[in-house]
Amino acid sequence: MLMKSAITSTYSPTGSRNFFLNLLKKSTTLSHLTQTHAQIILNDFQNDISTITKLTHRLFDLKATSYARHLFLSIPNPDLFLFNVLIKGFSNAHSISLYTHLRKCTHLKPDNFTYAFAIASASTLSDEKVGILLHQHAVVDGYGSDLFVGTAVVDFYLKNWRIDLARKVFDKMPVRDTVSWNSMISGLVRNCCFDDAVWVFERMLKDGGIPLDSTTVAAILPALAELQELTLGMEVQCLAIKLGFHSYVHVLTGFISLYSKCGDIEAAKLLFGEIRRPDLVSYNAMISGYTSNGESGCSVRLFKQLLGSGEKVNSSTIVGLIPVFHPFGYLSLTDCIHGFCVKSGILSQPSVSTALTTVYSRLNEIKSARLLFDESLEKTPASWNAMISGYTQNGLTEAAISLFQEMQRSKVSPNPITVTSILSACAQLGALSLGKWVHSLVKSKNFESNIYVSTALIDMYAKCGGISEAREMFDLMVGKNVVTWNAMISGYGLHGQGQDALKLFSEMSHSGVTPNGVTFLSLLYACSHAGLVEEGEKIFQSMIHDYHYKPLPEHYACMVDILGRAGQLEKALKFIKEMPVEPGAAEWGALLGACVIHKDKKIARVASEKLFELDPESVGYYVLLSNLYSVERNYRLAASVRQDVKKRKLAKTPGCTLIEISETPHVFTSGDQSHPQASAIYAMLEKLIRKMKEAGFQTEIDTALHDVEEEEKELMINVHSEKLAIAFGLIATDPGTEIRIFKNLRVCVDCHTATKFISKITERVIVVRDANRFHHFKDGLCSCGDYW
Repeated sequence: MLMKSAITSTYSPTGSRNFFLNLLKKSTTLSHLTQTHAQIILNDFQNDISTITKLTHRLFDLKATSYARHLFLSIPNPDLFLFNVLIKGFSNAHSISLYTHLRKCTHLKPDNFTYAFAIASASTLSDEKVGILLHQHAVVDGYGSDLFVGTAVVDFYLKNWRIDLARKVFDKMPVRDTVSWNSMISGLVRNCCFDDAVWVFERMLKDGGIPLDSTTVAAILPALAELQELTLGMEVQCLAIKLGFHSYVHVLTGFISLYSKCGDIEAAKLLFGEIRRPDLVSYNAMISGYTSNGESGCSVRLFKQLLGSGEKVNSSTIVGLIPVFHPFGYLSLTDCIHGFCVKSGILSQPSVSTALTTVYSRLNEIKSARLLFDESLEKTPASWNAMISGYTQNGLTEAAISLFQEMQRSKVSPNPITVTSILSACAQLGALSLGKWVHSLVKSKNFESNIYVSTALIDMYAKCGGISEAREMFDLMVGKNVVTWNAMISGYGLHGQGQDALKLFSEMSHSGVTPNGVTFLSLLYACSHAGLVEEGEKIFQSMIHDYHYKPLPEHYACMVDILGRAGQLEKALKFIKEMPVEPGAAEWGALLGACVIHKDKKIARVASEKLFELDPESVGYYVLLSNLYSVERNYRLAASVRQDVKKRKLAKTPGCTLIEISETPHVFTSGDQSHPQASAIYAMLEKLIRKMKEAGFQTEIDTALHDVEEEEKELMINVHSEKLAIAFGLIATDPGTEIRIFKNLRVCVDCHTATKFISKITERVIVVRDANRFHHFKDGLCSCGDYW
């Protein structure tokens, strides 16, 4: 009504264009705009391009896109500026249709703004080919070097995970302004290329001629947070103070997140206190900061304070409240948050259901996670990733692969995070054929430039037996982070190539990449499985004295394993007793395992007593001790240990072996008769055993059950799952073909010896991955040198 009176009181027959332009500028609601539009028509300005363009612009400001489209269709001869307003306003497939109409049905020629807006709209589409074609059109029309177009192209490629193309375009831009640098930095962060983002930020600083703004500072902070670069973050904070950006709410919020993720929650609280009137984003950052530091109590209190203030929370508030990073002990809180989300209607937000799916998965509440996933109305790539990752983390690799295949059937395009999760599942399962298929998908999607994807490929090939393919991938990578180096070092350790692991560590040291705890653990593991005692001791000492890294229980356990496997049991026991921290089950377990290898009952008794005290529910230690007594033919004590297991109702993990034939997995258990080709498998096994015995093979029956006849013991050993899998591999593949099998437990002595004989008799290379490492059998020899 007020707007109507303003129009009538000010209206004159000679009303000018400027009058309506000012009126449109002051319009704040759709009702105001419709009234103004009516007056524009009454005053015969409905075909005035300037007036209609301004009206269209304001309609988009108020999200009245349908109205804007109908208005545009009523204009007989729209100019390029109006086309650009429409293309920018829609920012979707309609924008591309308008661009096509502009080129084909008018005499107008697109300018730099047309291309920039159209390319930005292409970022919202699932098909990246449209954006690539628009980029090509821009180059042909002479806008390839335009700053505005170049920035839009860089942003487009980064939104489509095409980091390599984004870098090429960015590096070739003759002129770059603050916005283009900011787009590159924020895009790299969005693609999880945190090291690259920091490198670009440092380049921007060195350039000198480009002024930083508050967006630059806010954009780099998430990268520093993910990299745990608190010192560098403090330097950026000093820069922000110097440039006058530090008091900006969005910059302070970024620093709150930085300090929180780097574990300095007190500094984050101080910064939050500096904000006179925190907005919802600041509250969300502080709530998330408390949660990520395990202070869920403080997080809940701040959340209640926010609700009490009358502020309406959003999906980001809830995601920050959900204890994703420290879930253990917070199942009840998670259920409460879940209930709140149902009541408030926020559960329909994909980010919320995805976060809840993630936390339920981490709490091993996999059924609740899957129920949430299935009930989600909108399944985003992130929600698929959360469920696939949840299955993978819980060891449900087949379910992860099945869900990934369902994702493919649902026409949801996987992103690098999806690929990384599914490659991890392939690595766990030993599914090399699927891993290779995923690699081909990576190539088709141009994800190879993503450091996390390439690292996952290295890990997959190494864990699936392809150590040479893993090294090839490693050598092709231009940028490598510590995780990449660790994956390759760990791969060498898994294959018993200790010297190669040490050589690669030397290269890593010279490359300037700082090793972390995983690096040293991988090196010690490699030394353990290659019998490199002296080298392992040097690495352990260097870790403490040169790199000032405090050993974790895993590092101590690896040192015990190195000494124990080498037969230095007394030295290993002394090492445990002299540890500066209380030894746990990991260290005593490693010692017991070494005692079984070297048949040392005395030290085994010491280790087992400690283990039964520290971890009485772990069946593995009872099995080790029972095996030791069986080898010593002390069947009474072996039976006593087994009886103790029964009394405690502990269950031994059943052994199983997987073999892939023509991309189809086949799983065998000991004495398995369920396979469709069981008769042929057992016939082949019988034939092999006969030939092996002729060659001098003797069945190792010491660890078999003592209360059965010798002949029955031999039969039990002869039908172990790995022997059945190898027999099947021999009848299902062509002569000379390499056979690869994957055992979920440590390969037994008898199967190890038998596989050496089989490789000699059949002239086949047989690769076996057990729970500890890889064994490559060829011509009657094993790559482990019988040291495993």
